Amino acid sequence: MDLDELAEACGLKGARQRAALRRRLQRMAAAGQLLINRRGEYCLLQKLDVVVGRVSAHPDGYGFLIPDDGGEDIYLPYQEMRSLLDGDRVAVRVGAGGRGGRRAGTVVEILERGRTTVVGRYQRHHGVGYVIEAGRSSRRFLVPDHQRNGARHGEIVKLEITEYPDARHEAQGKVLRVLGDTADGGVITDMAIEQYALPASFSAAAMRAAADCGERVRPRDKAGREDLRRLPLVTIDGEDARDFDDAVFAEPSGEGWRLLVAIADVSHYVRPGSPLDRDASQRGTSVYFADRVVPMLPESLSNGLCSLNPGVDRLSMVCEMQVNRRGEVGKARFYRAVIRSAARLTYTEVDRLQRTGKGRAALRRLRPQIQHLYQVYRALAAARRRRGALDLELPEVRIELGADGHVDRIVPRHRNDAHRLIEECMIAANVQAAKFLRRSRLPTLYRVHPGPGEEKFEELRLMLQELGIKVPEQARAEPRYLNRALRQIAERPDAAQLSMAVLRSLSPAVYQPDPAGHFGLALKDYAHFTSPIRRYPDLIVHRGIAHRLAGRRPGEFPYDRPAMELAGRRCSEQERRADEATRYVEARLKAAYLQDHVGDVLPGTITGVTHFGLFVTLDELYVDGLIHVSSLGHDYFHLTHSGLRLTGERSGISYGLGDNLLARVLRVDPDEAKVDLALAEEQARPARRGRRRRAHG
Repeated sequence: MDLDELAEACGLKGARQRAALRRRLQRMAAAGQLLINRRGEYCLLQKLDVVVGRVSAHPDGYGFLIPDDGGEDIYLPYQEMRSLLDGDRVAVRVGAGGRGGRRAGTVVEILERGRTTVVGRYQRHHGVGYVIEAGRSSRRFLVPDHQRNGARHGEIVKLEITEYPDARHEAQGKVLRVLGDTADGGVITDMAIEQYALPASFSAAAMRAAADCGERVRPRDKAGREDLRRLPLVTIDGEDARDFDDAVFAEPSGEGWRLLVAIADVSHYVRPGSPLDRDASQRGTSVYFADRVVPMLPESLSNGLCSLNPGVDRLSMVCEMQVNRRGEVGKARFYRAVIRSAARLTYTEVDRLQRTGKGRAALRRLRPQIQHLYQVYRALAAARRRRGALDLELPEVRIELGADGHVDRIVPRHRNDAHRLIEECMIAANVQAAKFLRRSRLPTLYRVHPGPGEEKFEELRLMLQELGIKVPEQARAEPRYLNRALRQIAERPDAAQLSMAVLRSLSPAVYQPDPAGHFGLALKDYAHFTSPIRRYPDLIVHRGIAHRLAGRRPGEFPYDRPAMELAGRRCSEQERRADEATRYVEARLKAAYLQDHVGDVLPGTITGVTHFGLFVTLDELYVDGLIHVSSLGHDYFHLTHSGLRLTGERSGISYGLGDNLLARVLRVDPDEAKVDLALAEEQARPARRGRRRRAHG
């Protein structure tokens, strides 16, 4: 039924009632309770027998439907994808015969186009201009000559879609902007921003609202707050950090310590429904690239008034906890305060001070305070170990760009106890925030991390079992059992690769209004409270705490449960979008860097084994590439040992996960982030038939 028919059936008359009905129907559609077809009619999903979701396109032409309800992905064959683009929202009817045993879908309705623009490389052959979309689907868009906007063959452009594809016609578009060449790292970031539709500029209304907040905390804003300006709270972050969400302080108290975690009070400045709030909710999170940050809030707030910079008054929301010697939090309370950070410290210098006693004079004066924080950290870390939280230490890298936008170098990020100190303090505050809001019976967003799915868990168990590492069934529900396997993995030369395999077996963390627990941290109550400058869910949590601190009742809170469900789905999607965008840029920057090493022979480690070849991580450059099976030698290679090794049928030569080798860089395609490798001529054979890598531990 359309709106007129529904209004008549409901006996509604007048423009105001019809407008209210339209708003309600739109909210129901957004929540997945209704479907709006292309004729503007409202349909009941259960009557249509369809599944609604977003399209995820594959470069090889097929795709998948990611259902809105979070169910199993549905395979979309090539013929269904001819009229679809990555990100489209569609309704499909499900049948059998999908790829790899998956269910297959037939498109019933294209509900919403996911994009109006794409990014790709403009090409011109035989007088015909077109753009090949970069990355996700590699779809071709025809570009009439009069709409190429001066683009030249080989340049990266932003394209507006003027005609969407169908079963008979190709998609078309016109060039809006020429971005440049991918040799410049900044252009790669521009591509990601456009490709993933990251809002890169703030509305005029939001910028005016940010300017109206001023540059300093006003006297009237300090009224009614506890004054903590004499306490030596400190921020501890990375050397390149620009916004400071959190400051910490600890001192001995009773049979333990008094721990304060002070978080920037962003909710004081960003009110629900305001221009700043509308822009922040569209972003959901700040996105961090090698050359820039796409912030959730305007810079005057994120790096200025809301950042806990040293020596200036700042408004904060404080979680004060009494931590005992066992790392257990007894009493805890929240309150609004005024603080003045005593120093901006870095992980590196705090770790050095703790280990050697050396550091700048200002840091040495704070050493007693730092030592108290380390004492709290050790107690909290011991409690973490007792409850069995996952102990995953995964390798990370930092990409450094030169002034010309080219990659200068790729270096590893090393975590030390100062990182872990802050992490444990933040986790403790997040737990208390979740408990506070659950007791208050306020709708909010919890950070929920489900345990591993059955299929992925079984794949992990079989893989580790082949290596002599046993994983009991209880590990699906209790991470402490998975930790036993991780301790054995830690002693192996392929520890990083196996730890990544464990991570991939886990279900992704999401935001939702039900406190269903956090598997990885082994916690029943968990919410994100500590980063409201850069994460929208934290801002929602702050608003709930502030609402209760003001003595208001749950019924007066401006969010209800349906609103939280919608916010949880949106924030989870925005987080995934940000993660995909950063991975997109990192992969292409690494590939661009490797172009200068074509022909070089470099040491590497096998990090993946498939029927078509070996995935290898180059040890010194932290870049991933593929050795195709055809370059392994004149032999038929088959997967053996549960898919962990490729073994030659005649020669018995075998290559497996974690093996070290020497690889020659053959080809690099920065556009697709593809690196082709080959075994170096001087490569020693890693293993032969009958020899298996011995499992350590």
